[in-house]
Amino acid sequence: MTLEIEINGQTFVLHNSGALYWVGKKMLLISDAHLGKISHFRKHGSALPAKAIFMNFSRLDELVAYFVPEKICFLGDLFHSALNKEWHFFEEWVARTALPIILIAGNHDIVSPQKYEELHIPIVSEWLLDGFLLTHFPEEREGAFTFSGHIHPSVMLTGQGRQFLKLPCFFRSGEQIILPAFGEFTGTSVMELKPGDVAYVITKEEVIKISKAL
Repeated sequence: MTLEIEINGQTFVLHNSGALYWVGKKMLLISDAHLGKISHFRKHGSALPAKAIFMNFSRLDELVAYFVPEKICFLGDLFHSALNKEWHFFEEWVARTALPIILIAGNHDIVSPQKYEELHIPIVSEWLLDGFLLTHFPEEREGAFTFSGHIHPSVMLTGQGRQFLKLPCFFRSGEQIILPAFGEFTGTSVMELKPGDVAYVITKEEVIKISKAL
């Protein structure tokens, strides 16, 4: 279910939900939850099951129960588009979770900042914390290790008989890790593993490290 890694003297736990736990800060990092997306597409005729709306919130509850964090940082694209009925479910989740939450703004975060202010959730463009850059858009910055999202990374695995399997992953390249999308029905972008890159592939049961030698 989890895989522990160390970066610059800090311990991080990769969870097969796509979330990352910063042990020293007791903080959950979650990227691209895209809450509201299911309701958005159902409204426009997509045949997505109604029960899928609650899947993201159930998975968030499971994460909080598992790690017992002291704070949560969303690395952008928390809510997919304009307000819909899922915002009410999000308000309920924030109330019962009762933890400090911060949002790093992403390109889909178009909900009025006032709505987040009412929930006491600050919005920032990035957060530089003890030599780690928390941001939505991937970048490498001198003097910092970056955690980001936006791309929804995955890798394509090949097997015998021309079999292919695409799985989401935490993608490490250089001094950054791009988190997978947390939300259901978000899609992925296949990344090319270059020498020195590492993909921490997530399955229903575990997180598996795959790398390409230099």
